[in-house]
Amino acid sequence: MIHLLSGWFPTVAEVVTVAVVLAAIGWRTRRWRVLWVPVAAAVGAVVAVIVYVILDARGLSPDSAPTLFWVWTVVGSAVVILTIVGIRSGRWWQHVSMAFAIVLAVFCLALSVNQWSGYYPTLDRAVAGLTAQPLPNETTVAKLVTFRNRPETVKNGRVVAIRTPSAISRFHPRTEYVYLPPAWFTGATPPPLPAVIMIGGVVNTPQDWVRSGDALAISDAYARDHGGRAPILVLVDPSGNLTTDTECVDGPRGNVDTHITDEVRPYVISHFGAASAARNWAVVGWSMGGTCAIDLVVRHPEKFATFVDISGDIGPNVGNKQSTIKALYGGDSRAWDRFDPATVMRAHGRYTDVAGWFRSEGHRSKKDGAIVSSQAEAARELSAIARSVGISTSERYSVGPHTWAFGAQSFAEALPWLHNRIDPGTVG
Repeated sequence: MIHLLSGWFPTVAEVVTVAVVLAAIGWRTRRWRVLWVPVAAAVGAVVAVIVYVILDARGLSPDSAPTLFWVWTVVGSAVVILTIVGIRSGRWWQHVSMAFAIVLAVFCLALSVNQWSGYYPTLDRAVAGLTAQPLPNETTVAKLVTFRNRPETVKNGRVVAIRTPSAISRFHPRTEYVYLPPAWFTGATPPPLPAVIMIGGVVNTPQDWVRSGDALAISDAYARDHGGRAPILVLVDPSGNLTTDTECVDGPRGNVDTHITDEVRPYVISHFGAASAARNWAVVGWSMGGTCAIDLVVRHPEKFATFVDISGDIGPNVGNKQSTIKALYGGDSRAWDRFDPATVMRAHGRYTDVAGWFRSEGHRSKKDGAIVSSQAEAARELSAIARSVGISTSERYSVGPHTWAFGAQSFAEALPWLHNRIDPGTVG
């Protein structure tokens, strides 16, 4: 298994790329060395600044990017400039090596982005995701009946792709998925199991909680220790495409709140026999998904009674309040109040039988030793407000990066508590 987040593969790729870049640049002429190489490096630095500004404007925390991300941004941009200005100079093999240098620099940049997000931990998962291979244990709805009451064939759960309605929301999701634990296949008809909406980060696909967040492996392991029982997992599409940041609200970018509450939830109940009570439904999310998780629950306590907010923000945002109102809500300032979780909780008043789990990462403060990050501060503030209106909360903080690996670890930690909440009587 080739690991992409650490180990020999990224190191070898970077060393090879440095060697190819140096060979491609070469010594050439004095003008090349004194003028064009420094100019190209300067242009690369400018590109890095522009990238920083763009990421910051979109709320993507450029300060948390690894150093190598900025190194390869500068190097890649510089090599492109040198390739253009060096067309008329240098030998043929230098032109060829320049082309290879561009490809390798882009590859190393992609590796650094992946290390930043933890999106694909291994090469095989990257290949599976990028080539749209089936998810582990994926089957079709038509074949589900062949597994019923055959425990020898359902030691792990099964995943099916679903096409949910969009007539109410007018939101057009990509293919969404449902994970059915082994217990779902027992009996003449499916038992009314609890269900969990699973939501990923800003840059996302509905498959991310499987390929990047290990949700299926975690749930299968839990089910093996609990007689096959685990929640139904509903892997929703919160964006409609890879990069649209909807924050799961209703607005010009898509009516995602309506899609999840009025289309996905009823569909899973009617098609898979999931329990219908709010106590049996939860929302789990990482990063943007964490923001979505608390927001959906406090806005719709009649449909969801439990949330797990992993490294979410203080509320739906794409920057500051003004830019958020403009981009997410089409300039409707009242929509901010309808979707800001702190405002929603205060306006709602006391909740009954609602609970949440906050899990955030950050760095340790030199001043008092507390875990510090924007997500940790958001969790503390939202947890305090939640408790003041009757929502039971748990908070956990640790040192670490804002990556999918942290999201996966946090889901594994939360699952026993979560399942006990939404499947009363389960011994966790």
